[in-house]
Amino acid sequence: MTRIWTGSLLLIFLSVVSGVAAPLPFRNGPWRAYLERQDGNNIVFNFEVKDSAGKKVLYMRNAGERLLVDDVSIQGDSVIIRMPFYESQLRAVVTPEGNLNGVWMRHLVSDWQVVPFKAFYGVDYRWQAAKGKANVTGRWAAVFRSVNSSDTTFRVGEFRQQGDRVTGTFLDAGGDLRYLEGVVSGDSLKLSTFDGTHAYFFSAKVEGNRLVGGQQYSGPVAHETWTAVKDAHAHLEDQFAMTKWRKGVPFTFSFRDIDGNEVSLSEPRFKGKVVLVQIMGSWCPNCMDETRFLSGFYNEYHSKGVEIVGLAYERSTDFARSQNSLRSFQQRFQVKYPMLITGVAVGDPQRTEKTLPQIEKIMNFPTTIFLNKKGQIEKIHTGFSGPGTGAHYEEQKQEFYDTVNGMLRG
Repeated sequence: MTRIWTGSLLLIFLSVVSGVAAPLPFRNGPWRAYLERQDGNNIVFNFEVKDSAGKKVLYMRNAGERLLVDDVSIQGDSVIIRMPFYESQLRAVVTPEGNLNGVWMRHLVSDWQVVPFKAFYGVDYRWQAAKGKANVTGRWAAVFRSVNSSDTTFRVGEFRQQGDRVTGTFLDAGGDLRYLEGVVSGDSLKLSTFDGTHAYFFSAKVEGNRLVGGQQYSGPVAHETWTAVKDAHAHLEDQFAMTKWRKGVPFTFSFRDIDGNEVSLSEPRFKGKVVLVQIMGSWCPNCMDETRFLSGFYNEYHSKGVEIVGLAYERSTDFARSQNSLRSFQQRFQVKYPMLITGVAVGDPQRTEKTLPQIEKIMNFPTTIFLNKKGQIEKIHTGFSGPGTGAHYEEQKQEFYDTVNGMLRG
């Protein structure tokens, strides 16, 4: 059930679910949790609790990802788990049985989106699987359809199955849908992920080389259907060909950085350099993957004449709120290049015209603009395929290296 609640109402809710029995402590070890959707298609995820330097930390577990969450507050029977970014948190009470009962809260433009969640201690699996002969390892051409419109989205599924356990992702124009983990149980495929902002549950029936009757449940209410055909040659449009720009139009901008200082592309530090302009947001997991890569790339290439600057489009236009979110993001990935706050919300339909009229449209986050030494747009890369995509991630990194090396020689 989705609710928008004020802080006082939330405290009332937590006090009600707490009860009066003496609770057990928030215990170390594996946990199985789920977000409770009103339609009953709950989104399952796993995390692990440990002690570190005298305090509790969590690792959100999705396939090969272990996302560290080190802001955990415990007061009596109340537990507050603040995600490192995304303006997202889990608030719960420890029940007399030693489990968790509470809510997932995500800060949207002006309100908090609140979804009930439960977590059960000592459970190390997502789903238990029945025996079956189906195997989904391979590449799949998938078409997703909105249940509320005629809109369709093409994605490429890539899965790896060992026994009944499945890991993988869907690649799309934005990069990918993060680390997915699940099972094949009989003839049914189930996959899910939760990282504080992405909350997905996929299901489908396996019929030979087809996946049919597919359902995607996202967050508290979103729902799409999908089908897929196994196709080793399935591929997406070239990510360097998706975003267009206006030829001959000077490329420039000026925005405030995290400390409130105005930064302009016309400054001497950018002159005669190869410059990568990263269009991003602290709410965006694919931006997180790209930032982790670009932070290391910058440390390696800055001395060779490369500059990087991030342009953040946050959920609101409030500078202080954007500043706090972006600073946490910057610190987590040890970003040394400037990150600027555009002051235009990601949901603004005029975001391109208000900030970067030199390009036709900001299609996806992240988008990376490659400027040559003359300050001209050489290439634009749309989206970013994270490490959950395996070989695609490695190939994409090599494309970035090859592109920048070529521009440095030019």
